[in-house]
Amino acid sequence: MKIGIIGAGNIGGTIARKLAAAGHSVKLAGAEGPDSISHKAAEIGATPVTAQDAVKEVDVIILSIPFAEIPNVAGVFADVPANVVVIDTSNYYPFRDGSIADVDDGKPESVWSSEQLGRPVVKAFNAALAETLANGGTAEGTANRIAIPVAGDDAQAKAVARGLVNETGFDALDAGDLAGSWRQQPGTPAYCTELALSELRDALSKAEKARAPKNRDALIKSFTEDKHPLTHGQIVARNREVTAPK
Repeated sequence: MKIGIIGAGNIGGTIARKLAAAGHSVKLAGAEGPDSISHKAAEIGATPVTAQDAVKEVDVIILSIPFAEIPNVAGVFADVPANVVVIDTSNYYPFRDGSIADVDDGKPESVWSSEQLGRPVVKAFNAALAETLANGGTAEGTANRIAIPVAGDDAQAKAVARGLVNETGFDALDAGDLAGSWRQQPGTPAYCTELALSELRDALSKAEKARAPKNRDALIKSFTEDKHPLTHGQIVARNREVTAPK
């Protein structure tokens, strides 16, 4: 499969590495242009390109940039065929992205993303930490394999996204339509908590929309106030503790 990834940071770069290793042809675009990521792309097994080239002649586009930057890349999607699957991995964090009124008022993040791009998206890979994506994957059928939620309105596009999630080492859970994708946003029990498939299904069902932004902001505050860096395991444990259903 031909895949273009816009965003070469921790998440985008990790996904590029996993999908290239799985045999896909991967083009990778960074914020500063192809020259700035040429060594990284070579090490990953991807081709460094511009964002404009990342969306050309591909089957899937993965958008892995800061949430507030999504409107800035909308132009490159103008001529992308309708059958190309677009996967949005982004998450809204007001301390980084500034305040976005529609999302603050309850619009699901990837519904907003879809509106900015002017085309449907699938929300996937957003509910896992970069360390989880890099090192938490296991073979299909492994007991307690970590699961990742995949939400969207098109069954075929979701099936493609779920297949890619599986190839990166995780069980893929159909999390329903895009309107319900708030259940996998920051501050919910499904977000960055490393749950197995049945646990993730339960977490999604118990998410509370009103609590999620409060949990998100409380977690960020606690992480920034810690005097010593937390281990990956400690971050996951704190996410579970704060977002656990009441």
